Amino acid sequence: VQLQASEEGLVQPGGSLRLSCVASGSIFGISVMGWYRQGQGKQRELVAKILRDGSTEHGDSVKGRFTISRDVAKNTVYLQMNSLKPEDTAVYYCYVPLRGSVYWGQGTQVTVSS
Repeated sequence: VQLQASEEGLVQPGGSLRLSCVASGSIFGISVMGWYRQGQGKQRELVAKILRDGSTEHGDSVKGRFTISRDVAKNTVYLQMNSLKPEDTAVYYCYVPLRGSVYWGQGTQVTVSS
């Protein structure tokens, strides 16, 4: 399984950015797709995840600002990030748990700064 995420982004506070991640390879049976992030000096935290049936879970720090969505036919997961804050600065990783393993994208640097 390979996960290819979108390129890094630089945005001002209050701005918006959309990340995408495409899964390819032996991807039959994917149920969950999602995003984690890790800020400098911080632990990795769950940002959001989405199941195949469309149900979602968002981390408390991003609720109301970030929205995860998915195109099942394209094996792609998206993360729409609005009202971005400097504390959202982090490397964002898409992930897919599948058949007992967890696959990770390469990481996308998101920087929120004026």
